[in-house]
Amino acid sequence: MTDKTIIIGAGHNGLVCAAYLAKAGRDVLVLEAADQVGGAAVTREFAPGCNVSAAAHLLYALDPQISKALGLEQHGLKLAATNMNTVSLAQDGNHLVISGAEVSGAGISAEDQASLKKYRRLMDKFAALMGKFNQKAIPRINPDSYADLWGLAKLAVPVRLLGKKDMEEFLRLAAINIFDAMQEYFDHPMLKGALALDAVLGTNLGTRSNNSVFTALQRASSNFGGAQGAVCQPHGGMGAVTAALAKAAEANGAEIRTSTPVASIVMDSGRATGVILEDGSQIDAACVVSNADPKTTFLGLVGARNVEAGFVQKISNLRARGNVAKLHLLLNGAPSFNGVNEGQLGQRLVIAPSMEYIEHAFNSAKYGEYSENPAMEISVPTIADPSLAPAGNHVLSVVVQYAPLELKGGWDAGRQGFMDRCMTVLEQYAPGIRAQVEHSELLTAVDIEREFRITGGHWHHAELALDQALMLRPVPGAAQYKTPVEGLFLCGAGAHPGGGVMGNAGKNAANAILGNKS
Repeated sequence: MTDKTIIIGAGHNGLVCAAYLAKAGRDVLVLEAADQVGGAAVTREFAPGCNVSAAAHLLYALDPQISKALGLEQHGLKLAATNMNTVSLAQDGNHLVISGAEVSGAGISAEDQASLKKYRRLMDKFAALMGKFNQKAIPRINPDSYADLWGLAKLAVPVRLLGKKDMEEFLRLAAINIFDAMQEYFDHPMLKGALALDAVLGTNLGTRSNNSVFTALQRASSNFGGAQGAVCQPHGGMGAVTAALAKAAEANGAEIRTSTPVASIVMDSGRATGVILEDGSQIDAACVVSNADPKTTFLGLVGARNVEAGFVQKISNLRARGNVAKLHLLLNGAPSFNGVNEGQLGQRLVIAPSMEYIEHAFNSAKYGEYSENPAMEISVPTIADPSLAPAGNHVLSVVVQYAPLELKGGWDAGRQGFMDRCMTVLEQYAPGIRAQVEHSELLTAVDIEREFRITGGHWHHAELALDQALMLRPVPGAAQYKTPVEGLFLCGAGAHPGGGVMGNAGKNAANAILGNKS
């Protein structure tokens, strides 16, 4: 009988899981459907000689402990930019610059500057606490299990150590919406808009949606890059992160096969015993680990008939509809944003002039329409990393909120209209940019679903909200990485702690498989 562990999917969590399992002496085989590793954290060509981070384009939350333990720097990971500022763009060029707890420009008041320091002190403290939660499996709420009760008690200790006042504020803020939180702290609409955007990026949430403070904390939960919540740009794009992870996994003895799609998981008497590839061949395994999203895993690879009906219903009801688009532009020169100097152009640029602007953009998606005036997170990665494009050219990479998976009339009919709206909005802040475009690519949730094999095209595999988080992620019965199918584990973003290039789900899953206490 084989002792092989098969991991389905060479996204970042699958590679982290593989590296830790192989490091512990396991025989690990990673099977990836695409022709390169990385999943949605991949760098690929979108125009001749021009490369872009195809989905995730900035590095927010990589766990520094994982990076150090796996030697990612030694395996080639370099950062082109670290601890990037956020430049909130204004059409008149009077933009706002946020650098950690400091903010300047756009007529910002001394009161708001002081409030940002207070806000950052609290949010950084709370985000660091979230980071600790992310590094371990969250105990179930089970009154009949001493181990689970003891685990929950231990989980409460760092919350209590915040101190009474901060603990009360953490428990209050974590469950409310970012709109109300911003109203409490700040007056300047651009400051509120820029900070609120961090809470909804990549989600199906608006600024008034519950749990949006929770998502903001998750985004800032790491101090990779030298500061809590630091935003970094990897040299070579996001694919450089997963390339380093792949090298780490292979250095520890894992085998990785690309262009090897899995058709199904082999079931024998209710247990996962291997996989069948799309070419019809079968590979046996003692353990199967899925880095695919939960719906793909259970409704596709395992098959609903092989899982208890109540569990199938829970998975079917999992909220996982993408609402984000990705826009890539090849420009014949550096873009000229109003009021943005050369040093600021390589920073993180956002179009979110107010929370009301973001909420109005979100309202359209509620009715199956794309946003007429979308909010945007913009990166010009070629400023810090010219290797991504030929000399003289620049790449513009934009996360666009909102673009619903199920668009009225369909995306075949609506794609060009949305593209035009995106360019119109960009033109308001960077006059003349439309004339600079030599090539463009727009990925909607439909495209993301197809290219990265993510059900619903949701970057996080499932919406991150309190009822789909912690011990409830992805659903009760499949928390803590072990599933109702014997021998099958989850290690992807659909498991705790969720989306973002953190690596925690992969490491935690490896610990669960090895029987380690995390």
